[in-house]
Amino acid sequence: MNQVPVQLVECPRDAMQGWKQHIPTATKINYLNSLLEVGFDTLDCGSFVSSKAIPQMADTAEVLAGLRWQQSATRLLVIVANERGAAAAVTQPAVRFVGFPFSVSETFQQRNANSSIRESLERVRSIRDLCQANDKQLVVYLSMAFGNPYGDPWSEELVLDWGQELVELGVDVLSLADTVGMATADQVYRLCSRFRAALPGTTTGVHLHSTARNWREKLAAAWDAGIRRFDGALKGIGGCPMANDELVGNMNTEWMLAFFEEKGALPPLNPAALNRSLAMAASIFQPKTTGAV
Repeated sequence: MNQVPVQLVECPRDAMQGWKQHIPTATKINYLNSLLEVGFDTLDCGSFVSSKAIPQMADTAEVLAGLRWQQSATRLLVIVANERGAAAAVTQPAVRFVGFPFSVSETFQQRNANSSIRESLERVRSIRDLCQANDKQLVVYLSMAFGNPYGDPWSEELVLDWGQELVELGVDVLSLADTVGMATADQVYRLCSRFRAALPGTTTGVHLHSTARNWREKLAAAWDAGIRRFDGALKGIGGCPMANDELVGNMNTEWMLAFFEEKGALPPLNPAALNRSLAMAASIFQPKTTGAV
């Protein structure tokens, strides 16, 4: 029996945002246009955030203007951290999804969005209104969903409570983010299972960070819990530079593709475009002096 194909969310934004060497706008456009030909469900392609905080993303509007998005079935997602960013994002015709990182860690929410968790909940309300008025869909990432390195309170119940509050605000896509790669496979399975049981009308996804040693057990745990929306990045590059911690890379897309092919759930992809994108990623993300964060 064939499985329902997964939703693959490729995250070049997450790969690029913390890269120490400047990536020219034209290079970003060429890379993203190549990724648009692969066949991913969604492309997390940029962000409308402070250029001082994330200088690599300062050219997102210019990048979007150069993308051949109308020739692709892949939908575009951008990240915002506040209402100002959301107001800019919703004016972009190429953008389908607006993503907001909502941390269940008070310390990380302050670092990442310069607001408290409660203040961020009000931001979600305002961003929801902007999305609804402009025919965009809001995606909320529950950052530090599997624990945090700061000693802030954490429990599965706490994460689920915040998820339920967000759903009550009208958010229907939530992504559980393993922001610094500290989740165990057991945690992934339990939390994903609880979210799917408690919020059956909500699309729950995962944004996992992993190493070569633990990627498969984490991915299999989410799969076994019924998750079908998965974020990844070619070459496993990326992580949040606002975490101020030694980062574990994104879930490597190549590993995920092999896993889903085994499960009979891999969506149709363009192998030639994928190979072109992999070659470009290898060129772009080649350290010149020091490695990526």
